[in-house]
Amino acid sequence: MEDLIHIQKTFEKIVFINKKVSNREFEDCVFKNCDLSNSDFSNNTFMDCEFIDCNLSMTSLMGTSLKTVHFTNCKLLGIQFNSCTDFLFTVSFQDCVLDYSSFANKKMPKTKFNSCSMKEVSFIGSTLSNSVFENCNLDNAIFNDTQLKEVDFLTAYNYKIDPEFNPMKKAKFSAQGIPGLLDKYDIKIQ
Repeated sequence: MEDLIHIQKTFEKIVFINKKVSNREFEDCVFKNCDLSNSDFSNNTFMDCEFIDCNLSMTSLMGTSLKTVHFTNCKLLGIQFNSCTDFLFTVSFQDCVLDYSSFANKKMPKTKFNSCSMKEVSFIGSTLSNSVFENCNLDNAIFNDTQLKEVDFLTAYNYKIDPEFNPMKKAKFSAQGIPGLLDKYDIKIQ
């Protein structure tokens, strides 16, 4: 990863723990089975990249651009996605662990989260319009002033969302998810 620009490269089984890589560009690259945990990847650009079976837990992404980046079966504990550059920020997640991460104040419409663990993830002030949370565990995820217009929560579970503080016109919920919308009223639904 010493080159400044990487195009159409595959990085496989790289162990890069507690290291720093900055001011690099990765375009159309694939990262497979890499351990990049606790590293500093600040001020990099990832465009049209894919991370598969990687551990990026506690990695710093301050000022990093994630432009159409897909994460599959990755461990992303405690990632502060809110510190990434906003311009063209586009991500998707399949079978990932995103617990304790933050997307606060991110504009990320049409984002796909599929079969992810998202315990205590912060979505404060985020725009998630038309996003999909398919089979996602949103236990203690924080939604406050979050734009949820037309978001699909049909198969999501363990969420608690206050409709008074989160605009959610035409959002989709299953009947089993209704308690998560009424939690603050401390009522019992059977």
